[in-house]
Amino acid sequence: MPSGILLLDKPLGLSSNAVLQRVRTLFLRQKAGHVGSLDPLATGMLPICLGEATKIAGQILAGRKRYRFTVALGAATATGDTEGAVTTTAPVPPLERAALEALLTRFRGPQTQTPPMYSAVKRAGQPLYKLARAGVTVARAARAIELFELALLALGPASLELEALCSKGTYIRVLAEDLAAALGTCGHVTALRRLYVEPFEKEPMHTLESVAATRARGDWPRLLSSDWPLGHLTAVRLTASEARRLLSGQSVMVEVAGAAAVRLYDEAGTFLGLGEADGRGAVRPRRLLNAAL
Repeated sequence: MPSGILLLDKPLGLSSNAVLQRVRTLFLRQKAGHVGSLDPLATGMLPICLGEATKIAGQILAGRKRYRFTVALGAATATGDTEGAVTTTAPVPPLERAALEALLTRFRGPQTQTPPMYSAVKRAGQPLYKLARAGVTVARAARAIELFELALLALGPASLELEALCSKGTYIRVLAEDLAAALGTCGHVTALRRLYVEPFEKEPMHTLESVAATRARGDWPRLLSSDWPLGHLTAVRLTASEARRLLSGQSVMVEVAGAAAVRLYDEAGTFLGLGEADGRGAVRPRRLLNAAL
């Protein structure tokens, strides 16, 4: 079965894990994992690593993400979106585009954000959303995030449509609540779409229906290669003897500038996996693909 990265357009109403399990079934229960969860009420790009590509998922997780979302003002919900019951209401002040544009500048850049209770963040091994559903609220440590872009797309009497480019770990639901609070009211997300995860911004996405149709024909959907998202890492081409040493777990002497993660290839250009350069001329194996062994 093929290994690689499937860029899926997650449908509305399914959890990321539910989508993953459907993909695994279509790929005959092959090992797989999704990168960056999306809430059931969110749609958009969900990278799914299949087979040996699961070993490079951590490299994708660090990528920036672009979202388009709508905020309804005047009501807050338990979950920060339309899935939860309304917990608070407040009047919505008159909204002016110039004032909103000025407000958005305050939200751009590095900052901290506290994860919501309805999230997959774990506390003592327990996902926070399970505690929240049981009516338990616990303290959460704030995390460093960054909003690289935050733009106002449309303005209604009690709604905002925005687009954001943000770092990993950013919760759009929390951002929406914070924006509403800064406007002197409350709010929640009514629509959320992840447009892309870097570095896949220009790549087309599959749907569950298109994957199922392709498999029904006996074909495999187009996957991106395991090394496709690793272009930011230095590529190291190994001789046959160096590749054998490295695949047996030994370090090899290869000149690489600085200490950093590297991409490893054999003489034929086959991707072997990830290595680690120590900055002193040695490269050791870090995460090798079984297909290369």
